[in-house]
Amino acid sequence: MAEKNPLPQDEKTMSFWDHLEELRKVLVRSALAVTILSVIAFLNREFIFDSIVLAPTKSDFLTNKFFCWAGNYFSIEGICMDNSGMQIINLNMSGQFMTHMYISFIAGVFVAFPFILSQIWRFIRPALHAKEASLSGWAIIASSLLFFIGALFSFYMIIPMTINFFSGYQVSDMVSNQISLTSYISTFVSLNFGIGLVFELPVLVFFLTKIGIVTPAFLKKNRKYTLVILLIIAAIITPPDMFTQILTTIPLVGLYELSILVSSRVYKKQQAAAA
Repeated sequence: MAEKNPLPQDEKTMSFWDHLEELRKVLVRSALAVTILSVIAFLNREFIFDSIVLAPTKSDFLTNKFFCWAGNYFSIEGICMDNSGMQIINLNMSGQFMTHMYISFIAGVFVAFPFILSQIWRFIRPALHAKEASLSGWAIIASSLLFFIGALFSFYMIIPMTINFFSGYQVSDMVSNQISLTSYISTFVSLNFGIGLVFELPVLVFFLTKIGIVTPAFLKKNRKYTLVILLIIAAIITPPDMFTQILTTIPLVGLYELSILVSSRVYKKQQAAAA
């Protein structure tokens, strides 16, 4: 049986209130980091909104230009995306100011994500075995990297496609689309954070395999069902053409295959250690 990570005597005998105090410190440090980064984001309004939040609506956005080029080069109709005609309107007196505050906070949380992870890990580390605690650096780096890769994938692929599809979708020519600022911001934030968390799958599978809930055999057995689910997701969030659906599905399938490799490696090490 693995031994606990050696700790000072006072940490071994920490009371409930001591643990509560440590949790308070973790929350305070995390909140302070988010606050500082949120203030920085608030002071850089033009960059945050014009270059990031509203960038996918512009015709010169990298993804939009790529699909227009690909459509012309490969003679594929319907994949050129020009979202510059989409009209975003504000419906509330304080709507734009509150959106500025909200996005600044979200930017603070987003940038502080690795630090928040390190603080959470620091809090739970004393309860882990020495071997598990030694994975802390790897876990923080891998989780942060995958989260940011997922968010970038959402920003450059999912969000432009979503905007292009829903801003142009009409049940009738008699109904025009005027997208509220709140609706756009909600979609932008939820997709970025949602896809970022989806990309945490390999890390999640790593820990689930470590504790025996998931095995490589289970993941391989359900591969075909997962592929169908991923294709359905791609069909929902992308325009109705095969080209963009394939571009969206490939990274998600690759993520699942990476999870199988991670699970296989962990499982083999466990079997070797038990032999």
